[in-house]
Amino acid sequence: MQNDRLTRGAIRFGAFELDLCAGELRKQGVKIKLQEQPFQILAMLLEQPGQVVTREELRSRLWPSDTFVDFDHSLNKAINKLREALGDSADSPRFIETLAKRGYRFLGDLKGSPGRIQSLLVLPIENLSRDPEQEYFADGLTEELITKLARIGSLRVLSRTTAMHYKGVRKPLPEIARELQVDGVVEGTVLRSGERVRISAQLVHAPTDTHLWAESYDRDLRDILALDSEVAQAIAREIQVKLTPEEQIRLARGHTVNPEAYVAYLKGRYHWNKRTLEGMSKGVQYFQQAIDRDPLYAAAHAGLADSASRLGFWGHVRPEEGCLKAKSAASKALEIDGTLADAHTALAWSLLHYDWSFLAAEKECRHAVELDPRSALAAQALCCCLMAMTRLEEGVSEAMRAAQLEPLSLAMQWTAGAMLYHARQFDRAIVESRKCLELDQTFPPPRWTIALSLLHTRSDDTGIPELENAIEATDRNQFFMGALGYCYAIRQRKEDALKVLGQLEEISKQRYVSPYWHAVIRGALGEKDEAFRLLEAAYRERSVWMVYVKVAPFFDPLRSDPRFPDLLGRMNFPP
Repeated sequence: MQNDRLTRGAIRFGAFELDLCAGELRKQGVKIKLQEQPFQILAMLLEQPGQVVTREELRSRLWPSDTFVDFDHSLNKAINKLREALGDSADSPRFIETLAKRGYRFLGDLKGSPGRIQSLLVLPIENLSRDPEQEYFADGLTEELITKLARIGSLRVLSRTTAMHYKGVRKPLPEIARELQVDGVVEGTVLRSGERVRISAQLVHAPTDTHLWAESYDRDLRDILALDSEVAQAIAREIQVKLTPEEQIRLARGHTVNPEAYVAYLKGRYHWNKRTLEGMSKGVQYFQQAIDRDPLYAAAHAGLADSASRLGFWGHVRPEEGCLKAKSAASKALEIDGTLADAHTALAWSLLHYDWSFLAAEKECRHAVELDPRSALAAQALCCCLMAMTRLEEGVSEAMRAAQLEPLSLAMQWTAGAMLYHARQFDRAIVESRKCLELDQTFPPPRWTIALSLLHTRSDDTGIPELENAIEATDRNQFFMGALGYCYAIRQRKEDALKVLGQLEEISKQRYVSPYWHAVIRGALGEKDEAFRLLEAAYRERSVWMVYVKVAPFFDPLRSDPRFPDLLGRMNFPP
C-alpha cells in the first residue's frame, strides 16, 4: 500500500515533500539539493514508515555486490547528508532513527498526498514594511490576486470580504479550513521599496497544513499586473486545474502599467472598500488620478464607475454626478477591456438607476455573471434589476445568492434584507437584517430595513428608534431621513413628519436632496396632489430611487390613482 502511494507521486511529512516522479525533495515548496544515494535511502525509509530498514536491504538496493566501495563509510556519509537536508539529528531524531548495527527507521508522520484543491482562500498579503501607510498596497495586491484566481471557473475562490476578516488573525490553517470549508490557502508577503516590489507567495493544503508550492518574485512596479497573472497561473498549475482557452487568455492578460497610476488605483480600491461617504469620495479622486496617468487603465475606469454609482445611490451627489458619470466610466472601461465583469456590473447599475433601461441593465448583469459567476456585485445588481421589474421571486433568489457568495459582506447581507422588504416578506427581512447587525452593530442600512418592516408587522413605534440611530450615524443622510418621515406619517405623527420635511429643506440648502423623499412623506400623509407633483420632479431629475417606484411599499396609497400607471408608463417599465 505504501509503495503504491509513493509510485503515484509525492509523499509529504512535516514541511517536506518527496517527489519521486520529479526526483526532488522540497521544503515548503522550495527544492532542497540532495544527492542520489541519500534521496534513495529516504525513499526506502518512506516505503516502510515506522519499520526498520536493515543495513543489508540498503546495501543490496544501493550498493550491489559487484560495487566496490567502503560500505560503512558510504552509508554513514549518505545518512549524514540526509539528516542535514532534513535538519535532523542523530541524538534527538525527528525523522531518521538509527538502530545500532541493525539499520534505520522513519519516525515522521506521513500526511500523504492531499486531496484535490477545489476551493481556495487568499489570506490578506502581509505588509513587511510595517508602515501603516503601505497597507493599501498589500490589501490591493490581495484583491488583485483574488480577482485573477476567481476567473478560474472550476475553482471556488472566497471573496475579498471574507479574506479580510482574517487580516491579522493568527489561526492554524486547519482551523480556518474547517471554518470556511476550503481545501487550499494562499499566504503571501510584500515589501515595496520605491518602484521595486518583492512578493513571496505559498500555497498550502489547509486541512493537513501541507505546503504545496512557494515562490518569490522581484519586480518593477510597472510589471505588477503581469505578476498577478504569473502567480495565478503558477497556482493553477500546482493544483492541476484544467483551464479553458478563455480562462488561459484572461489569466495571461496583463499589461505594463504606469507605477503612479497603479499606486493611485490601489489607493482608490482601498478607500472604496470602506463603503463610506469619505471612502467612496476618495475612491473617485484616486481612480481619476490613475486614469489621468494611464488613460488605458480599464480597471481604474471601472473603479471610478463603482465609486460614482454608489455615491449616486446613497444620494450623496446629484444623479448626473453619480450614475450618469458612472455610465460614462463603465463604458470606457469596456471599450478598453470587454471582459471586466465589474465594468459590466457598473454599467448595468447605471442603465438601471439613471436610464431606466431595465432589460438592457438585466442583460449587462447576466453578462457579468457569465464572466464571473462568483461576483457578489453582479448578483446584487441583478437582484435590483429583477426587483425593480417586480419579478419578486427571482429578485429574492438572486439577493440570497449574493449573500451566500459573500456571507461576511455587510452590503450583501443588507441587500438580502432590503429585497425581502420590497417583496413584502417583512418577517424574513427583519431576520436577515438582524444577521447583518450581528456582523457589525455600527452599520446603519439594516436599521432602515428593520424599521420599515416593523411598520408592517407591529402597531407601535418599535422600529422608529432604529432609524433615529441610523440618522445620527450618517449625518442625517436623506435615505434614512425620508424613511423616518414616512414612519412618522404612517403612525399618525403628523407634526414629527412635517418636522422631518422641514429638516430636509434645510439640508437641501447645503447638499443635494431628492424630491423623491418629500414625495414619500407627502403620500403617507395623504397629500396625493403634492406627492405626485414631487414624483414628477423626481422623475425629471432622474432620481435613482424612482426605479423602485413600481415595487416599493411607500407608494401603496397612490397605486389606485390614475396618475400612477401613467408615471410607470413614461418610465418604460417592461410589461
